Amino acid sequence: MTREMIIEGVGYLGSLLVVCSMLMTSVKKLRIVNTIGSVIFTTYAFIIHSYPTAFMNICLILINLYQLYKLADKSRTFNLVKVKADNEIVHFFIEKYIKDINQFFPSFTEKDTEECDQAYVVMFRDNPAGLFLGKDMGDGVSEIVLDYAVPRFRDTSVGKYLYRELQGKHGSRRLYEEYGL
Repeated sequence: MTREMIIEGVGYLGSLLVVCSMLMTSVKKLRIVNTIGSVIFTTYAFIIHSYPTAFMNICLILINLYQLYKLADKSRTFNLVKVKADNEIVHFFIEKYIKDINQFFPSFTEKDTEECDQAYVVMFRDNPAGLFLGKDMGDGVSEIVLDYAVPRFRDTSVGKYLYRELQGKHGSRRLYEEYGL
């Protein structure tokens, strides 16, 4: 294997990681993989003396690091609002996000809310960030019917907050999903 082939391989690896990062559903994973790919591609760009490409990738690295810093911000505060499953905000939320919801819960339909006796909307400032629908199975056990976070909050912060609140203040000791994807 020649030196040129190794250098080209580094360039392809960086490019592949940047492209693959765009397929991630988790914003945090996207930023991490994109940063790694951009670091590799920046190295390649400097080796081949392509300074505009290096500059662009350095900018991507800085943007990703800033966004990762914002994602790690622990001051992000949520509120959990208990509602009835047949509440209009629940129906609006489901109607607005049904296509995205079905990517994660393929068999979910709005009709499934009729079986739910637990419904919580996770709020970030004045905006709904997530929706939890469940069935109380007794003895502190809840069956998850829907646990959905809007794309902006796919960094797991909504889920961590929700599960902490449900297990702490709302008495759910155990949560489970009846079916897998």
